[in-house]
Amino acid sequence: MIRPRAAMLTLYGDYVRNKGVEIGIGSLIKLLGNFNLSEQSVRSAVSRMCHADLLKVRHSSGRSYYSLTDEGQNLLTKGTQRIFVRKNNHWDGTWNIVIYSVPESRRESRDRLRLELSWLGYGSLSQATWISPYDLTKEVEELADRLRIRQYIQTFQAKHQDSTNPKKIVSQCWDLGTINKRYIDFIAKYRPKLEYHLKRLHSGENIEPSDCFVERFNLIHEYRKFPYLDPDLPQELLPENWLRPQAAALFDEYHNSLTEKANEYFDVVSQNYQSIRRLKQEIPKALTIDSTKPEIYSPVSLFKRKEYEALIHGT
Repeated sequence: MIRPRAAMLTLYGDYVRNKGVEIGIGSLIKLLGNFNLSEQSVRSAVSRMCHADLLKVRHSSGRSYYSLTDEGQNLLTKGTQRIFVRKNNHWDGTWNIVIYSVPESRRESRDRLRLELSWLGYGSLSQATWISPYDLTKEVEELADRLRIRQYIQTFQAKHQDSTNPKKIVSQCWDLGTINKRYIDFIAKYRPKLEYHLKRLHSGENIEPSDCFVERFNLIHEYRKFPYLDPDLPQELLPENWLRPQAAALFDEYHNSLTEKANEYFDVVSQNYQSIRRLKQEIPKALTIDSTKPEIYSPVSLFKRKEYEALIHGT
């Protein structure tokens, strides 16, 4: 079951943000209804994201349109980079080390620090000592400033000595076996789906845009969790059977093969809801009844009525 806020982040991150547009609440409800999310749950998620300064609203002629704030844009840009941009750096043997001593009175900030250090790709060497093979000092300082605990954190760099196997240290800090098992499950689930999809395309079968939208949405919603689990370690520190490259290649191919028709569905829903609202305002004027001939409409009015009904019923 996809949670409403997570679904909103996926929708804005993979569609609305890329198109640089705002979207009406009716379109959001229609699009997310494909995942069994109720109108009330979507409205609540929108409201919470506005209060969190991730979305902003513009009112026009009784309609509400929602777009990303700078904070929301920044959050989703970073998330997109984590999903689509992978590190391919050679490790030079240097560890970036974070040590902290945050007091109990700041427990909430301390817990948040641990969580976000793990999202950055740090591994816990001990309770208050975290390491990464990458120099992420700037990111750690920005995090400390945001949490207002800069004075409790120190960062260092240390050169690894040959007396200790670096892979042994990696095994202490990250559960790569569990992460790799999730890659195995992802590949087992989506490789048959990709092969079936490509087979349908090659046979010339017409695939519904709505089906592509739903499948692409589910694909990215599931894959977007990996960058927050996988520290994306350099090749020198990874086990031989590491499956991230295969999972990433599968994701990229399937995601790209679904993109055109998924975007088509998104565009149609967005535009139709705007047209429906416009026509609802115009319909009293457009459907002018000839008082001398009840139930008879002028050709222009009759055309507008058919257009209106087609949009309302989705035909």
